[in-house]
Amino acid sequence: MGGDLAGEGGEPVRRAAFPYGDTGPEITAADAQAVAAVVAGRQLWRYGGTKVRELETTFAALYGVGPGQVAACSSGTAAVHLAVAAVDPEPGDEIIVPPITDFGSVIPVLAQNAIPVFADVDPETYCLDPADVARRLSVRTRAIICVHLFGQPAPVVELAALARRRGVALIEDCAQAPLARVGGRLLGTFGDFGCFSMQQSKHFTAGEGGLTLAREPQAAQRMRLFADKGWPREGPVRTHLFLGMNYRLTELQAAVALPQLDRLEGIVGRRQQRAARLDALLAGLAGVAVPPTPEGSRSAYWQYGFNIDPGVLGLDAGGFARLVRAEGVPLASGYVPPLYLTPALAERRTYGGSAYPFTAPGARPQPAFGPGLCPAAETAARRLCHLAWHQNYTDADVDDIGRAVRKVATALAARAAGPA
Repeated sequence: MGGDLAGEGGEPVRRAAFPYGDTGPEITAADAQAVAAVVAGRQLWRYGGTKVRELETTFAALYGVGPGQVAACSSGTAAVHLAVAAVDPEPGDEIIVPPITDFGSVIPVLAQNAIPVFADVDPETYCLDPADVARRLSVRTRAIICVHLFGQPAPVVELAALARRRGVALIEDCAQAPLARVGGRLLGTFGDFGCFSMQQSKHFTAGEGGLTLAREPQAAQRMRLFADKGWPREGPVRTHLFLGMNYRLTELQAAVALPQLDRLEGIVGRRQQRAARLDALLAGLAGVAVPPTPEGSRSAYWQYGFNIDPGVLGLDAGGFARLVRAEGVPLASGYVPPLYLTPALAERRTYGGSAYPFTAPGARPQPAFGPGLCPAAETAARRLCHLAWHQNYTDADVDDIGRAVRKVATALAARAAGPA
């Protein structure tokens, strides 16, 4: 039976390469013309130009907030940093973060001299587990950073309620989840801040770039100042009100991103349609579990993720993904290891040899960053498989993905079960 698998000498499901090896971008001739018009006008800086301001205003309208409540910046990491800076933690204060995410969700915490405290995740979605978040809160907690991993909504209603009860800020990292929803409401509007990315692989892109929205006008004003060196440009004298960064977006980046916002609903909708087709193809497949999207919720599907059961299939996610890749489908496994296992955190490689902010006066002693800190997150390497998702996959593309996953899972499950 094993010989039927392409990884063991059989014929693969698909020989043609997938047309979209990553999740973006979708750039049109009109987008290129918009950039060319900015170049022709020779005003590439946001101050003196109009495109960055128009991008902020358009995004604010899309999310139902005032135009002054959105700030554009230079990356998705910078977008999270604007939110953390607006919270304004003291050195040694704590911010709850998930362990399964891009390091850009954690860099801003350390950059503001706060301490990342890792809470465990739901083993089905790898988004934060509210019960474990509650256990990790302390008197020094200032914020919770909730990541909507792969575009799948985290339990944001529960996290927002918890944040309100404890008087801490909720920062939603929506880098992978534009226009995703819970109960019809857009992710990024449940918390105090919503942070978005325009990096190359995202649903809408400027190569790099970010957008942050804030619920409160005062917080919005602080994050806008922080992105521009703390410089209040409306004043008569050049000054700097507090330590800030230069995270300004250029007119070129805004020009290419702006027309994509008009297409964003269609991009996300097509990804959802194709994901629903694959959901149906994988339904009832032994050893494979697609995380359910709660009633009334909509994932943005930056990636399509699912869990495998090593006990049923006899292989972990890495071995399963290798066999599916041999069938011609570029399946990956594990995403990233828990961030607390990286040298930057496990060895406290921060500011020189100081280990700051972990050594800040008054900071609470933290547990060692090592195996066992977040057990559910550490199962991801054995169970999580994921595939770059694209709105322009055809039905045939999706069917090939389903056939390959089903072929491998069926063969492995039969082998693991042994003779009938």
